[in-house]
Amino acid sequence: MSRIEAAQAGAVVDAVRAGDEAAFVSLVERYRRELQVHCYRMLGSFEDAEDLVQETFLRAWRKRASFQGRSTFRAWLYRIATNACLDALAHDTRRVRPEPGTALPPPADLPWLQPYPDLLLEGIASSEDEPDAAAVSKETIELAFLAAIQHLPPRQRAVLILRDVLGWSAKETASLLEGSVVSVNSALQRARATLQEQLPPRRLEWAPGSDPSEEERALLQRYVDAHERADMAALAELLREDALLTMPPQPLWYRGRDAIAAFLSQFVEPGSPDYIGHFRLVPTRANRQPAAANYLRRPGDSVHRALALDVLRVEEGKVVDIVAFPADLFPAFGLPPTL
Repeated sequence: MSRIEAAQAGAVVDAVRAGDEAAFVSLVERYRRELQVHCYRMLGSFEDAEDLVQETFLRAWRKRASFQGRSTFRAWLYRIATNACLDALAHDTRRVRPEPGTALPPPADLPWLQPYPDLLLEGIASSEDEPDAAAVSKETIELAFLAAIQHLPPRQRAVLILRDVLGWSAKETASLLEGSVVSVNSALQRARATLQEQLPPRRLEWAPGSDPSEEERALLQRYVDAHERADMAALAELLREDALLTMPPQPLWYRGRDAIAAFLSQFVEPGSPDYIGHFRLVPTRANRQPAAANYLRRPGDSVHRALALDVLRVEEGKVVDIVAFPADLFPAFGLPPTL
């Protein structure tokens, strides 16, 4: 940042501290998307993340005079957002873990989990020269990671995200959480150990999201075609033998290629007793993963109506996870209610 740019930025912050609401809105809106991603990683819920960003901005406005410039304004907002998330987690009874002996495979045991639209990630800076680039270039937003970190205690989760995802130092993280460097390093060590237990094989080293490969696009199109033709044999060919289907918020799950195909066939194959109608699927992206928006035309209906969003995890050319979410977030994905 040049001296002129620094002076201009300082003038804006001074105006904010003085109570200039327009200057405040202009300043905080620069960080909305990356703060939403941060809150989403903390909470696992897209809708809750939206609410917590608004709460962050409200707290920032009320506390604007307390910003003394000892850190960047961005870091100050992250401090407020992280603490707002920790407060929300402390009072959210939905996030009670299953009783011993009744644990389900993730994300079947995470009823609050929601997908994140890739189109919203496009609004976050991707240039390595920009200060918020780390929010994208180092982020881990795929569902396997989101599900795994939900098993961490909230403070450990915050430490892991700040240190390993955003690249903050132990000193910066300790300052944000008002703790010691020793406590932060200890929490990070425990969080990493838990993460190794929770992440699927080959997901212990996470990497930046990337554009879908041609192979991924082709596989997703075959997935779409199989559903629209009600061809469960073709669908089964796309699945790895130990594939998992989960449907949060419902505590339902199906493990194995044959079990998944058998479950779906009873609803999609014409002539079956539980047939519910014809499907049309629209390819999309969620959490840096291929996804398909499901629309259903029930018998006697004239249009296909929004039903569910399938988010796929692909490894070595096979679908290994299908997480089927309700259609609540179709508007956030830019998807229409009917086709």
